Amino acid sequence: MPDNKNENKWYITGLHFECMQCGACCGGPDEGYIWVTKPEIALIAKYINEPAEQLWGKYIKRMGRRATIIEKPETRDCIFLTNTDGKWGCAIYPVRPNQCRTWPFWPDNLATADHWNRTAMKCPGINRGKLHAFEEIETLRKQKTWWDDAD
Repeated sequence: MPDNKNENKWYITGLHFECMQCGACCGGPDEGYIWVTKPEIALIAKYINEPAEQLWGKYIKRMGRRATIIEKPETRDCIFLTNTDGKWGCAIYPVRPNQCRTWPFWPDNLATADHWNRTAMKCPGINRGKLHAFEEIETLRKQKTWWDDAD
């Protein structure tokens, strides 16, 4: 019997996305949360060569029962967002959290074509560049533990 779950996905034919390195997904003006897990914190600590315990308060803070990367108070940008010669980038890109890795293929953005296109108003890489196949989008949308494949 065929699986009809995928037939209801409006993006079954895929979506175009190409990162423009604009930093919009990593920055304000609104406050947001960049959720990070214990394994990701350990990988960030190793990458920046600091003990994981020292990341708390400096780069990471508690928000309820979860942890989030701190934002710069004046801009609400992720503390790891950098600008070098007018180009935006991530200071921890190889070990960036899952939330960052899966952008823009988040469930909220994929809920409807309207949600996707509203997100495109903030992200100039949406609806341009590489066509991402449905299967690739679904893999990213459902991804939780990227670090299992990092070795």
